[in-house]
Amino acid sequence: MSVFKVIELVGESSSGWQGAVEDAVQRAAKTVDGITGVELLNMTAKVQNGKVTGWRANVKAAFEVQE
Repeated sequence: MSVFKVIELVGESSSGWQGAVEDAVQRAAKTVDGITGVELLNMTAKVQNGKVTGWRANVKAAFEVQE
Protein backbone atom coordinates (compact mmCIF):
# COMPACT_ATOMS: atom_id res chain seq x y z
CA MET A 1 0.00 0.00 0.00
CA SER A 2 1.37 3.42 -0.96
CA VAL A 3 1.36 6.61 1.07
CA PHE A 4 1.52 9.97 -0.66
CA LYS A 5 2.53 13.39 0.60
CA VAL A 6 1.07 16.62 -0.77
CA ILE A 7 2.88 19.97 -0.82
CA GLU A 8 1.62 23.37 -1.95
CA LEU A 9 3.64 25.38 -4.48
CA VAL A 10 3.38 28.68 -6.35
CA GLY A 11 4.86 28.85 -9.85
CA GLU A 12 5.41 31.98 -11.94
CA SER A 13 5.66 32.61 -15.66
CA SER A 14 5.85 35.51 -18.06
CA SER A 15 4.00 33.55 -20.74
CA GLY A 16 0.83 32.18 -19.10
CA TRP A 17 -0.73 29.96 -16.47
CA GLN A 18 0.42 26.71 -18.05
CA GLY A 19 3.98 27.98 -17.84
CA ALA A 20 3.41 28.87 -14.18
CA VAL A 21 2.24 25.32 -13.41
CA GLU A 22 5.20 23.87 -15.29
CA ASP A 23 7.56 26.20 -13.38
CA ALA A 24 6.23 24.96 -10.04
CA VAL A 25 6.59 21.30 -11.04
CA GLN A 26 10.02 21.65 -12.64
CA ARG A 27 11.50 23.59 -9.72
CA ALA A 28 10.02 21.24 -7.11
CA ALA A 29 11.28 18.20 -9.03
CA LYS A 30 14.86 19.38 -8.39
CA THR A 31 14.47 18.46 -4.71
CA VAL A 32 11.37 16.19 -4.61
CA ASP A 33 11.51 12.80 -6.31
CA GLY A 34 8.54 11.10 -7.91
CA ILE A 35 5.93 13.82 -8.31
CA THR A 36 2.90 11.95 -9.66
CA GLY A 37 0.41 14.76 -10.23
CA VAL A 38 -0.71 18.27 -9.41
CA GLU A 39 -4.01 19.92 -8.55
CA LEU A 40 -4.47 23.49 -9.75
CA LEU A 41 -5.85 25.52 -6.84
CA ASN A 42 -5.72 29.12 -7.98
CA MET A 43 -4.56 31.30 -10.85
CA THR A 44 -3.56 34.94 -10.46
CA ALA A 45 -1.84 37.53 -12.59
CA LYS A 46 0.63 40.29 -11.81
CA VAL A 47 -0.37 43.70 -13.23
CA GLN A 48 1.84 46.73 -13.78
CA ASN A 49 0.69 49.97 -15.42
CA GLY A 50 -2.59 48.39 -16.47
CA LYS A 51 -0.98 45.43 -18.24
CA VAL A 52 -0.60 41.80 -17.21
CA THR A 53 3.10 41.17 -16.77
CA GLY A 54 3.17 37.75 -15.14
CA TRP A 55 1.07 34.75 -14.25
CA ARG A 56 1.05 32.73 -11.01
CA ALA A 57 -0.40 29.31 -10.31
CA ASN A 58 -0.95 27.81 -6.88
CA VAL A 59 -0.80 24.01 -7.09
CA LYS A 60 -0.73 21.01 -4.79
CA ALA A 61 1.80 18.40 -5.86
CA ALA A 62 1.62 14.77 -4.75
CA PHE A 63 4.50 12.33 -4.47
CA GLU A 64 4.90 8.86 -3.02
CA VAL A 65 6.58 8.59 0.38
CA GLN A 66 9.58 6.26 0.12
CA GLU A 67 10.34 3.73 2.85
